[in-house]
Amino acid sequence: MPAMYSLREFVASGGMMSYGGSFTDAYRQVGVYASRILKGEKPGDLPIMLPTKFELVINSKTAKALGLTVPDALLARADEVIE
Repeated sequence: MPAMYSLREFVASGGMMSYGGSFTDAYRQVGVYASRILKGEKPGDLPIMLPTKFELVINSKTAKALGLTVPDALLARADEVIE
């Protein structure tokens, strides 16, 4: 059954598609928070941060196995296409 996930790891394991926040970017934001806290800012005074980078990953091999055609426009927008 075709499904869309929020984590790219599911697509790497055979899922068809994912769209979600970048873990690399999230870890970078954690480093910024940690730096600000170590410099003396109070954690309660820091703003809530939301993801700033999102990734679209498509597994074209899974789509072909399901008999689905992924539009070229969607493939062109993908950050990663797993063949």
